[in-house]
Parts: sequence; structure tokens; C-alpha cells
Amino acid sequence: MKELIYLMESKMKVVIAGATGFLGQVVVRQLLAAGDEVVVLTRNVAKAALTLGRSCQFYQWDNYEILPPVEAFDGADGVINLLGESISKKWDESYKKKLLDSRIQSTRNLIAAMETSATKPKVYVSASAIGIYGDRGNEEISEGSETKSDGFLAKLCLEWEAEANKAKARVVTIRTGIVIGRNGGALTKMLPVFKMGLGGKLGSGNQYMSWIHVEDAAGIFIEALKNDTMSGPVNATAPYPARNAEFTKVMGKVLKRPTIFPTPAFALNLVFGEMSQVLLEGQKVFPTKVKKTNFRFRYPTLEMALKETAY
Repeated sequence: MKELIYLMESKMKVVIAGATGFLGQVVVRQLLAAGDEVVVLTRNVAKAALTLGRSCQFYQWDNYEILPPVEAFDGADGVINLLGESISKKWDESYKKKLLDSRIQSTRNLIAAMETSATKPKVYVSASAIGIYGDRGNEEISEGSETKSDGFLAKLCLEWEAEANKAKARVVTIRTGIVIGRNGGALTKMLPVFKMGLGGKLGSGNQYMSWIHVEDAAGIFIEALKNDTMSGPVNATAPYPARNAEFTKVMGKVLKRPTIFPTPAFALNLVFGEMSQVLLEGQKVFPTKVKKTNFRFRYPTLEMALKETAY
């Protein structure tokens, strides 16, 4: 209730890039429910309007290598950037370049447009990922923990955040964990396998999965946008990270299915290549900054989140 009151009292005009994605749609819905004004930068205005509804304003931005329409930022209080090609494809060198460019160039041009606007937004909230911490085993990680520069995903996040921090505004970089929810996210490909009773742990199963329900991830973006005390990196993960073996066990319990078919590491490497590090490496990440605010998780436990998601 405190969170709802907080959101309702602080109306904002917010520009969002990446609004039609899995997480972006929930961010837009929550902002509109709180009475905020939402401006969407999109490749396809007609398609975005069908997806998000006509309560938003829409401006076409179909090339992240150029500036978005500067007029979209008129009177805006804040900007949320969720743009970036999906990491869930096999990473060859060509796709790595696309992953990098879609994040760095979009950030650079969004910030340039913000600073060109007559009324400059006061806050810039950028997506990032917990991959910035690298593979950390059992170490407990907060926002103050060391970041890593080894591994493609860590380097990608470091460059992405460095570009975001060039904005002349209050900057918050949201280091998101594995996002789960209905109709998208990490469970899209996993659920059918588990529902057939063919699911199992990945690799050793000992790696930590720092997960978060999409409703809570969206809420953290909005908290960062509206809470003037928040700046710098913020972990968007649930309070209780779980090992992959535990995640698998809870999924089987929720679905009432066996989970006896493990996928060995070598098989994941064969199928996904370097991208398999996302599945096999782990981080035990805690949302330390978020827990110091009035934010309340809707789905704090894995069982609660999977029960909402799996049906």
C-alpha cells in the first residue's frame, strides 16, 4: 500500500525506449496505472499502439544510430532505456557486435536527445544486468561488490553503464537478474519442457540463479525513477536467490512433474556456445539498495513467483 501511495503522489512524464518488450510492457502498464504520462519511442508506431494501448504518446525511432525525435522529450521528467538485442541467441562475432551496438549507440543517442531538449529530464534510468559481476560462486553480492571485466557479458554491461553515466542527470543503472513472468522472459522455453516432465537441472545445478518476477522488476525501475535518493547501480533481484537445482525442484513441485533429466554442461555449450555462460555461471545477488526503500516485493519467494507464472 505504501508503494501504491508513493507512486500515485508523484506524477511524471516519462519517455521510454524499449517499451514493447516483455519488461517494457509491464513498466508502461504500472506507470499508466499510477496516473503518469508515458511517451514511447518505437520502431513501429501502429504496432506499439496495438500492444500498449492509446493512452501513451508515440514517436517513431526506427534507427538507434541516429537521434530520436527531440520533441518527444519536451516536458519530460525522466527517461527509461530498455533497448538492447536479446542475449538469448547464440553469440557469434556478428551478433556480439549487434548486442553491443544496440545498447551503446541507443544510450548515446538518447542522452544526446535529452540534452538537446529545451526542458532536460532530471533522471535517466538504464537497464543493465547482474552479468556485470561475472561468475561468483557462493559469494554474496550487493551493489558495492566488485564488477568483472572478464567475459563478454560483463564487458558488455560495463560499457553500457559507462555510457549511461555520461548523462547530465541523476543516473540509475538497474542490474536485472533472470526475469520470470507470464508470456515472456526466461521461462518461455523452459515451461513446455518442464510441463512434459522432461525438465532437470542445468550443468551441476550448484550455480546460483538470482531471479525476479517481471512485476517486481518493473516496480524497481519505477522506484528508481521516482525516488530521488536512488542513484548509481541498483540490483533488481528477488530477496532469495536460489541454486539451479532448487529452482528445478520448486518448478517440479509447482507443476507436479518429475525433474529427473539434467542437461550436462557440454550439451549446453554445443547448443548455445558462449551464451551458455548465462545458464551455467552464477551470482548470488541481493537487492540491497531496494530493501532500504519503501518498495515491497509482490513475489518475494520463488514458489510464489513460479505459481503465478506457470499457469
